[in-house]
Amino acid sequence: MTSVILLLSGSMRSGSSNELVLRTARAAAPEGIRAVLYEGLGSLPHFNPDDDGDPLPAPVAELRAAIDGAAAVLVCTPEYAGTLPGSFKNLLDWTVGGTEIGDKPVAWVNAAAPGRGEGATATLRSVLGYTGAAVVEEACVRLQVDRGSLDEDGLIGDPAVREQLAKSLALLIRRP
Repeated sequence: MTSVILLLSGSMRSGSSNELVLRTARAAAPEGIRAVLYEGLGSLPHFNPDDDGDPLPAPVAELRAAIDGAAAVLVCTPEYAGTLPGSFKNLLDWTVGGTEIGDKPVAWVNAAAPGRGEGATATLRSVLGYTGAAVVEEACVRLQVDRGSLDEDGLIGDPAVREQLAKSLALLIRRP
């Protein structure tokens, strides 16, 4: 049986390091895991509690369905001004009113330059606490992204990075 892990990038920039990490994770997924990259971040409306009810805005319903259909979630987000980018915080705000992410295994990859990214990670941890997500600490990692070592597919070619991403995905699924 194949388990689906939803990959959420916190960056809307095409070709961002965060997207690169998640595309590499998708390619490195171990047998039995299908990693699916969510690509609707830019289409989500601004969060408004008045709109968080039936019927949900279509992009929000699609986000929640993607989360609901996944066995786990892996996040990779940049840090802007010491915290999460507003667009990604908006995505997370849309998950608070739903139950789809509650108790769902979640982890993140911090691909920020050394000394950076901790503000985004702290905010992410806080917001995930409000959603009831089950953070899998051992699956959360910090990786260095060397854009000069991309392979012919435009993915991270470093075997150690690929191995760590595969391990994080496996840990998300094996969580008791």
